[in-house]
Amino acid sequence: MKAWIKNLTKQQLLIVTLIAVCFISSIIFVNHNHEFYDRPIGKITNTVQTDKAETVDQHQNQDYMVTQEITAEVQNGSNKGKMIEITNEYFESQAVDQAFDTGDEVFVTIDESTSTGTIEDVKRDKYLILVAWIFIIILLAIGKKQGTLSVISLAVNAGILSLALDIYLQNSDLSLMVICGISIVLFTVISLLLVSGFNEKTYTAIVATLLGTLSSLLIAYFALFVTGEQGLRYEEMSFLSRNPQIVFMAGLLIGSLGAVMDIAITLSSSIFELYHKNNNIKLSIIKKAGLEIGKDIMGTTTNILFFAYVSGSIPMLLLYFKNESAFGFTLSTNLSMELARALAGGIGIVLTIPITIYTSIFFIKRKQAKQ
Repeated sequence: MKAWIKNLTKQQLLIVTLIAVCFISSIIFVNHNHEFYDRPIGKITNTVQTDKAETVDQHQNQDYMVTQEITAEVQNGSNKGKMIEITNEYFESQAVDQAFDTGDEVFVTIDESTSTGTIEDVKRDKYLILVAWIFIIILLAIGKKQGTLSVISLAVNAGILSLALDIYLQNSDLSLMVICGISIVLFTVISLLLVSGFNEKTYTAIVATLLGTLSSLLIAYFALFVTGEQGLRYEEMSFLSRNPQIVFMAGLLIGSLGAVMDIAITLSSSIFELYHKNNNIKLSIIKKAGLEIGKDIMGTTTNILFFAYVSGSIPMLLLYFKNESAFGFTLSTNLSMELARALAGGIGIVLTIPITIYTSIFFIKRKQAKQ
């Protein structure tokens, strides 16, 4: 460890020190940030199992109902330091509820007259920050400068998305599609410029990403318009007070962006690397090489998109199949929108390949004309 530290330059040592300080500070903060929450937080000091009875859960499956008597200390608010008693009932399968252990922190509602409480949710920020830091450290260790820029880009994009959603929630008269469209332009420009810098490769990727995403959205919209949106099930959006179709299209727009951007930057980087190796290379060769590269990455990226969308529906699929729901009904109810998103993203991926190739050739021709 000492030898590794000695081999670091002053700049690298400064960065490592800064990361270590941020890591330690964030861990300390999330473990002592109770006063920043409006809801009461209880830290469990003792748990006792008092009962276990065979029963039937809400999905009509045989299960065991377990009862826990919990003692918790309030960590914030006017009741800080007060001990409360909580009765927690959960099914042993823990499909929709859970058991708690000593040391867990939970959000509670408190009945001050009886010094009892009810658990509402689990305080998970300390686990989330730990996983986030593992991701960041791995990214920085492997990507170094590019990894650092990627982390900055991710943080900026998360901030933009949060701000965009806040604007929409506070101004319901604004179009969600317009807000998401502006956000996508910002996502694309900021991400690619930060990671790849100001050059023809980046400009190509930006143009290809925006055109590919827009093309996939227009084709998806046309397909839904022609078919009257038959087959799409909006039940999972039934709790929204906004138009589910608009929310779905906005999600489709943002969802396809990531895959399209990945294809655009990968293909443009390959084409410009090929050109920089040989400035006299024929454009026909560049076009042919770009198509071959595009074919190689098209299939894998489309599969990644499909699995990313479908994987989130696995728990619901299992619940439906376990309750002997019809196969077709189960798939249409739980996968209709995910498959639509995956198909729209796949269309964007395929269209982005020729768009990137011809945009690259345009910039290469312009560069050759200046020489």
